[in-house]
Amino acid sequence: MMLIRTALAALLLTASPAVLADTLVDNVVGRTIGANGQVEQFTGLLFDDAGTIKRVIRSGDKKPKPRKEYQYHIDGKGRVMLPGMIDAHAHVMDIGFAALSLDLSETTSLADALNRIGKFAAEHPDRPWIVGRGWNQELWKLGRFPTAAELDVVTGGRPVWLQRVDGHAGWANSAALKAAGVTATTKDPAGGSIERGADGAPAGVLIDSAMELVGAKVPPPRAEDRDVAFATSQQILFKRGVTAVADMGTGIEDWQTYRRAGDANRLYVRVMAYAAGPDQMTLIGGPGPSPWLYQDRLRLNGVKLYLDGALGSRGAWLKAPYADAPNTRGLPQLNQTQLGNIMSRAAMDGFQVAVHAIGDEANATVIGAISDLSGTYKGDRRWRVEHAQIVDPKDFAKFASSGAIASMQPIHQTSDRLMAEARLGPDRLAGAYPWKSLKTAGVRLAFGSDAPVELADPWAGLAAAISRQGPDGQPAGGWQPQERLSAAEALAAYTADAAYAGFAESKFGRLAPGLRADFVLVDVDPLAASAAQVRATKVSETWIGGGRVWSAEEGTTAGKPAN
Repeated sequence: MMLIRTALAALLLTASPAVLADTLVDNVVGRTIGANGQVEQFTGLLFDDAGTIKRVIRSGDKKPKPRKEYQYHIDGKGRVMLPGMIDAHAHVMDIGFAALSLDLSETTSLADALNRIGKFAAEHPDRPWIVGRGWNQELWKLGRFPTAAELDVVTGGRPVWLQRVDGHAGWANSAALKAAGVTATTKDPAGGSIERGADGAPAGVLIDSAMELVGAKVPPPRAEDRDVAFATSQQILFKRGVTAVADMGTGIEDWQTYRRAGDANRLYVRVMAYAAGPDQMTLIGGPGPSPWLYQDRLRLNGVKLYLDGALGSRGAWLKAPYADAPNTRGLPQLNQTQLGNIMSRAAMDGFQVAVHAIGDEANATVIGAISDLSGTYKGDRRWRVEHAQIVDPKDFAKFASSGAIASMQPIHQTSDRLMAEARLGPDRLAGAYPWKSLKTAGVRLAFGSDAPVELADPWAGLAAAISRQGPDGQPAGGWQPQERLSAAEALAAYTADAAYAGFAESKFGRLAPGLRADFVLVDVDPLAASAAQVRATKVSETWIGGGRVWSAEEGTTAGKPAN
């Protein structure tokens, strides 16, 4: 993957967050979640030159005196101030790489996708492989997976590897299959499958663990490419008001990219890292989680494990067969004993465990494993279940009693609605994307995007959480509307509770004295707006640790604020 060096230079020429003297930002409509979980209102914020909040100023409070308690004064001009948004589940490096490679997320048909692929291949004749992601055969209304033969028509002899939107399936052309040695005699690996033609030959799509057969042959990016991708990812996050992110599936190359950025004072976003499996966990963390580095901007919290695949590619592990494919219940990656053994290995060294579980059988299995381990591993473990998309209502109480955190992505519900109905049938929808049910049962929620599967857009997520409707306002009244959250509950899941889920509540996630001055200035109060208004929120400024990292007016990162 060849990226132009000048792209990195252009991204990094933007000014870094400056070290400031004490700064007052006032004349704002401030909203934050308090230590008691309730919404608090304020009109100004005073933070010191280390980027730590000193005072939260409320209506009626005496305003600090210029030049005595602060040096810099910024007029918020009546804008809404919120804590910086936290994306509790994303893939930081993939966000940048996706922005720099072939993007098929907006394709509306197979013909549209093939046209874009052919154009991209023609525009990049120097790339030995054509790579990209974002396709979704459900949106194409294809009724099947695309094939290698269809790719061959527009790509010629160069290998092509394109990941599905959910990252749980890949589409290869014949050259890529040949490079990987995938033939009719290649067996399906455990936890994966190879789509085949009538003659048994690979048709072009590989699912879950089978993806590695081709993915392992794609030339890895260079360190310079990774630096560009990370700088790009930060810009995308800041533009949306995201100041911290849980990076799900951090490899050693990703970790070293973050360390290079930190050493060069180019690491601004706060990264709570979860290693890509136990081997990477040990390689990065060694005997245990890392300390917070670079002024609370980087920490290895724990490990990310996979228990099943995705609903769209029928890899999610269900208790009953798929309604539209009665010959399968999904592709479990581990059984409960295997999962428990790996979780125990991590917990023994103090690593936090986050388990990908989408189907109802997967969720029941991980909750069972957590319940088994809780008797051995005491203390504040904060076990995490990533996605928790389909949960059997019979398991809501078990989920709560396990103490597990549900790390969920509201935007998946609006994107997946029609597909979920087809996969599950009408009788199993009561446990689909059950935000309110889990919350009511006593489960703490942490919200994210799963970017680049979805856009790293917390405002779209907030809108979905309070309405259960897509951008088109459909369906009327919301899909399974009993699962809607209040605006305050949704905001907490994107701020205070997302920080808690990453053991960061003493660092950031709220606007309160002693915490980092991470905040956004926006044009909409999400606690007093319609879902459509929240979805259209415009971020005017993003601040991290008392430094401004995004200004819509300047269209880039910005430095020291004007006095």
